[in-house]
Amino acid sequence: MSYTNDNAGKTLEPFGTLLGYAPGGVPAYSSDYDTASDIEYPKRTAYRSYYDGVYMGYKWQCVEFARRWMYINKGYIFDDVAMAYDIFELRTVRDVKANALLPLNAFTNGSQRHPVAGCLLIWKEGGEFEDTGHVAIVTDVTANYVRIAEQNVGHGRWQEGCYYARELNAVVTDDGEYWITCSYGDAEILGWMIQSEDDAYAEPTLKPDPQLNCIKTRRVDSAATKKKSWLNIANSDEAAFVKVMGGHFLTSQPSEQDRYLVLSRSTQQRLEHASNELHGLFMHATEYVLSDDQLLAKFNLPAAVLPKIRQSWDNRLNEVITSRFDFALTQEGLKVYEYNCDSASCYMEAGKVQGKWLNHFGAREGEDAGKDLFADLVRAWKKSHAKGLVHILRDDDPEEIYHALFMQDAIRAAGLKSKVISRLEGLSWDADDNIIDADGEPVLWVWKTWAWETALDQIREEFETSDADDQPEVYEPGQKRGKPLGLSDVLFHNKVMVFEPLWSLIPSNKAILPVLWSLFPNHPLLLNASFELTEELRSGGYVTKPIVGRCGANISLFDKDAELLESTAGNFAEQDKVYQQFFPLPGIEGFYTQISTFMSAGVYSGSGMRVDLSRVINKDSDCLPLQFVSDKQFLSDSQA
Repeated sequence: MSYTNDNAGKTLEPFGTLLGYAPGGVPAYSSDYDTASDIEYPKRTAYRSYYDGVYMGYKWQCVEFARRWMYINKGYIFDDVAMAYDIFELRTVRDVKANALLPLNAFTNGSQRHPVAGCLLIWKEGGEFEDTGHVAIVTDVTANYVRIAEQNVGHGRWQEGCYYARELNAVVTDDGEYWITCSYGDAEILGWMIQSEDDAYAEPTLKPDPQLNCIKTRRVDSAATKKKSWLNIANSDEAAFVKVMGGHFLTSQPSEQDRYLVLSRSTQQRLEHASNELHGLFMHATEYVLSDDQLLAKFNLPAAVLPKIRQSWDNRLNEVITSRFDFALTQEGLKVYEYNCDSASCYMEAGKVQGKWLNHFGAREGEDAGKDLFADLVRAWKKSHAKGLVHILRDDDPEEIYHALFMQDAIRAAGLKSKVISRLEGLSWDADDNIIDADGEPVLWVWKTWAWETALDQIREEFETSDADDQPEVYEPGQKRGKPLGLSDVLFHNKVMVFEPLWSLIPSNKAILPVLWSLFPNHPLLLNASFELTEELRSGGYVTKPIVGRCGANISLFDKDAELLESTAGNFAEQDKVYQQFFPLPGIEGFYTQISTFMSAGVYSGSGMRVDLSRVINKDSDCLPLQFVSDKQFLSDSQA
């Protein structure tokens, strides 16, 4: 009844075709995406798989099948992962009903702990499973073979009467080692994962030295550097930066102008992995919000723009150019505060200025933490659908001037033309209701430093001055004779494509934080958050945040005794609030220190550091140069 290895001779079945049933009656389906019906799967959200309301993954990938099989047969699931091979690094699964964590042990191929029916089999990235790796469920184990159930391999029906997809050869050595041979010669099996308290022969759970979580300070001898000018003011973005800073400085604090910060290579790897994982979690939460009208109402968005936000999500999910995570790193671990997915800043400081500072002052012991950022932004623009001329819209804020010019360099390097527009100067309607610039060129592609919320405020004001019966179900800007062009007219014009996409309003809104905590409770990177002040939050200290805000405005910090530690002013006091667990920034040489990671097209691209005398990082907080050094060097160095 069995067949072996490579599914040779099988007919490939269309997407969604039932291929067979694994133990427990769990169906497996074809994932031949080229044959997916545009009618049945009209948009990306249609590919998301849920069972009992629990998210399983994307139809019909290998990870989705493995998670669904475990849930149906065992009642537990493993955490979201970026790639299938990342499962091998997990050490727990979550019992969904009990909301309890259970141990998950990893055993490398060749282990003396043999696989068992129901365990996970994990492949490395590369070869047949390039970039992603693979995961399958082991259904049978003998001394000569294992049988596996899986999705996203072969797309052929399982042999009639079989509850598995393939059979892989196995060998047991005289020492009792169990080795499995992959069907594909260019693919390699990492090993298997068993949910068990027994960790004999298991891969160790790596617990890095807590000292690697430290942030270390260095000082350069600035007096020994004769040349004071280290930024090239022939470059417009660097000239604008020098003007803002009042000289060739990265920080406005005289006492800090010779200081830079150092993190370990292990921390760099954690930041990269955490940022990529969190991007996925925030995207999942965004879709969850957009599918729930009651939850979406908590984001306080004008009802008339909701259809456009959903349309943006369906059509432009992967078209984000830039975004930024803000983290606290302490001996207790790494925690994310929020995701700035719309109009994120500090890209030039991390991607250009800190590298020039480190080079000028001879701080070359490690690696510039933002060295790849500019090149990654160029690649993001090349991958985007932008064509021809990109208009860069900015306000008159000094930071936005050099930020816009830095991004213009990336756009040009990607082979696109661009113009920087200050405060919509020169933009107007033409006779056909299109928007044109002062040279008569149409505005079709826009990158902005303005926040989407600024345009929403204009729409809210417009609705407040009109009769309720006249308010449209779907907002469309119209030509306003005799009135100046507004930001909302540009950003919501149906012929204008904006970066960042409109959907970025959702993950940037602080209302996403309680949603994340409800979807991924006790996730090690998240902080407890709620729409209400719970007793759990109150007992440990909490932070109030407006659901919409910028630059640390209108935030209040309370300790476990409900004493106000600090609060910030701003223009967002009237916004609804969320409550988040208090997790203070570490203090280093008298300054509170926050790590930011920068994303390009949703992937980690670099890191930077911001410091302030205040517990809340804000628009006036300074950036300090950041380097990564090897763990050995980091631990052996006596400087701290």
